[in-house]
Parts: sequence; C-alpha cells; structure tokens
Amino acid sequence: MSITVDGIDALKKLAGSELGTSEWIDINQERINGFADATGDHQWIHVDVERAKEGPFGAPIAHGYLTLALFIPLFTELLDVQGVATKVNYGLDKVRFPAPVKVGSRLRLVGTLASVEDVPGGVQIAVDGTIEIEGAAKPACVLRSLSRFYA
Repeated sequence: MSITVDGIDALKKLAGSELGTSEWIDINQERINGFADATGDHQWIHVDVERAKEGPFGAPIAHGYLTLALFIPLFTELLDVQGVATKVNYGLDKVRFPAPVKVGSRLRLVGTLASVEDVPGGVQIAVDGTIEIEGAAKPACVLRSLSRFYA
C-alpha cells in the first residue's frame, strides 16, 4: 500500500517513518536474460541454465545490479510524492548483496524514509531499503538510496 504525500512540506513530516512493504515481484529467467542483453553481462551464472545448475548456487542467479535496479519500481509502490515539479535519483550511499537471488525467487522491498534534508530548490531524501527474498534468511540487497524532489 502506497503512502501519498502532497508537496515537500508533507514529505518532511514523514522523515524517520517506515514506508511499509511492497508486493512480491517474480524473478524468472526471461527477466534475467533481458537484463543480460540490456547490459551486455552474459556471465554463465546468470544465463547458462544447464551450466548454472552445476555451479556454486545450483541454479542461475540474478545479476546483483538487476536486483538493485528493481528498487525503483518496488519503491514507487511505497511512496508517491505529488505536488513537486521534478523527481530525480541522486545516488546511493551504501549497497550490499548478502544473498544470491536464484531464478524462480520472489522479491519485495521493505523501506524506511531515513531522512529529508533541504537542498537548493527542494529536498533530498535518504531511503533505507531491504530487498527480501521470499523464504530466505538473508536479504538479496540492503541499500541507502538518495533522491531529490524539487518544488
């Protein structure tokens, strides 16, 4: 369920708040292959299904950067900021990939709005995110994402 705020002042009031949990997203071989094609990263642990079965993970795994790229669509399920002129991704402060994402897994995001700080013309938010793997003890990705919203 998404939290919707109207404008920068309303966004500031959410600083420190838990944003909730996204819906699950399926990680299938087609998605992995599409990411490999888009990035040119065709390492066998991602795209060679038969070889990957004999590899260290027992199955193909998603690229770490595919998992990271899914942050944005998962995050948009958690927070909708309206009443601003522009929204931009500003960067990342920290990213870790504690566990591999095997083909056939499902992922979801748990997010917290860690901070909202003034910048010229708007605000910068820091979101602490954990991308969980259904049924796994460790998450796929832990990150702090930075975004800017301009009035």
